[in-house]
Amino acid sequence: MVNVAQYNALKQQLSNDGVGLVAVTKLRSIAEIQALYDLGHRVFGENRVQELLDKQQQLPQDIEWHFIGHLQRNKVKYIAPFVAVIHAIDSWELLQTVEREATKCGRAINCLLQVHIAQESNKFGMTDDELLGLWEQQDLSKLSAARVVGLMGMATFTEDLEQIRSEFRHLSRLFAYLQQHNMHQIPLSTLSMGMSGDYSIAIEEGSTLVRVGSLLFE
Repeated sequence: MVNVAQYNALKQQLSNDGVGLVAVTKLRSIAEIQALYDLGHRVFGENRVQELLDKQQQLPQDIEWHFIGHLQRNKVKYIAPFVAVIHAIDSWELLQTVEREATKCGRAINCLLQVHIAQESNKFGMTDDELLGLWEQQDLSKLSAARVVGLMGMATFTEDLEQIRSEFRHLSRLFAYLQQHNMHQIPLSTLSMGMSGDYSIAIEEGSTLVRVGSLLFE
């Protein structure tokens, strides 16, 4: 069930800060997602390919779907026909696969490069060196269907708020560095960081897009 009051309050807060909201639909029913859609929300995120496919087929076609989970290259072809943004590009090979599959579909997909900022080995993403290596060694301006528009990262799941802040700040500084050293001349506008438990800190550290799920439902 949608928590309407919490959703409205969050939307107002984010609007005041100029921050976008991806409503995370993991484990949520079609009815719950439809209820949020009926409130006017259009941007939803899913982290499993099969679940995304099932929901996309059953829900209104004007939803802007974001894929926010770890993505295997052999599954890109299934979501390429409709996904708007892929948040978790963690290798040059995956980015090339998105380019190929999106081209086949005659469309473009916005992509975020995922950076591993957490002190947890089970989270995905590139190291700083891998990110900078990709940025400096590959010509991203030649990609026409896989459009790199920013970065994404997930902080450590911890009650240590200063650690969370430090991790978000680090990603924000990387984002600023790429904007300043943008030899590709591509528009870097999106910094996706912050979830239900830490979105406020993420916004304070420069997030432009948060991924929130549990706060929106009851």
